Amino acid sequence: MRKMIYGTVLTVMLLLSVGCIAPIYSSSPDVRARQLIYTSENLREIPRTWERIWFLDMPDLMVLYRTHGGVL
Repeated sequence: MRKMIYGTVLTVMLLLSVGCIAPIYSSSPDVRARQLIYTSENLREIPRTWERIWFLDMPDLMVLYRTHGGVL
């Protein structure tokens, strides 16, 4: 029983330390370069998406000078 538990723990530790079973990027240098370029372009869009979600890209409607507010 102990051998089975030790074997299971050892297997789990080895699987966790090895990394991903299927690699994210291709092994071909040309295809991998294209995939990395696409990934970096997608990450470049994150600030614009954040501004659009929080409406930070909208024009500022406040005036730069004070107005009287009354009838002149």
